[in-house]
Amino acid sequence: MSQSYDTVLFETDDKGIATVTVNRPKKLNALNDKVLNELADVFKAIQVDEDIEAVIITGGGDKAFVAGADIKELRELDNRSGRMASQKGQQIFQLIEDTRRPVIGAINGFALGGGAELAMACHLRIASENAAFGLPEVGLGLIPGYGGTQRLSRLLGRARALEMILTGKQVSADEAQKLGLVNSVTDGDPEEAARELLGKILSNGPVAVRSAIKAIYHSDHQNGYQVEADLFGELCETEDFIEGTSAFLEKRKPEFKGK
Repeated sequence: MSQSYDTVLFETDDKGIATVTVNRPKKLNALNDKVLNELADVFKAIQVDEDIEAVIITGGGDKAFVAGADIKELRELDNRSGRMASQKGQQIFQLIEDTRRPVIGAINGFALGGGAELAMACHLRIASENAAFGLPEVGLGLIPGYGGTQRLSRLLGRARALEMILTGKQVSADEAQKLGLVNSVTDGDPEEAARELLGKILSNGPVAVRSAIKAIYHSDHQNGYQVEADLFGELCETEDFIEGTSAFLEKRKPEFKGK
C-alpha cells in the first residue's frame, strides 16, 4: 500500500512495515506547517491500522533527514502564535512517540533543529555515516520547541543536553552514537539497516513488543513499576505467551499471532 501527500510519502510493504518519508528534498525536508499537518494525519492513520507492525521515518534525498523548521514561517510568530506552534509540534511528535509499534528513525544526512527533535521522537535511531545532529535554535534567538529540551535531556543527561543546546553545535554520527543519541551508525543505507533491525524485533511476540514500548516510556513516571506489573499480568493471558513458552519448552520456533 502507498499513499502520497504533498510533502510526505507513506508506504506499507507486505511485512507490515510502514515507511514515512518527509519529501521536500529541495528544501532539505524542512518542517513547515504543511509537513507537520501531514505527519499528524499519517500517524493518526498508523495508530488505528492493525496491519502495520512497525514504522521507519526518513527524509527524501541524500542530503538531509530534516534540516530544521521553515525559518520564514518562524519569523512571523509572536508570543501567542509561537506558544501555539510549539504546542502543536509537541503534540504531533508525542503522537509519534506514543505509537505502540516500533518506530525507527533512519537518519540520512542533516538532522537539525526540528529534524533532531523528530528523530528523538522515534523509539530508535540509525544514522548514516554522513549524518549530523544539532539543535541550533539559540543562534536564532529561540530554544527547541517541539520537545527537544525534554527528550535530549532524557537521552543524554542534563549536562550534555545543556552543552549541546546552549552552544548550538553540530555533532557527527559517530559522536552522536557515543553520546547515546543514536543506536548505531551504518556505512550503508540507514533505511536498510532499520529493516534489518526490525526483522529481529518483529520475530518476537507482537503484543509483548508493544507492551515493552509502553512500559519503557513509563520508566520516568511515578507509576512506572505499576504499569510494568499490569502489562506483565495482561501478557500472561495472551495466546502469544502460551505459544512462546510452549515453543521454548518444545525446542521449536514460535509462531506468534499477535493475540
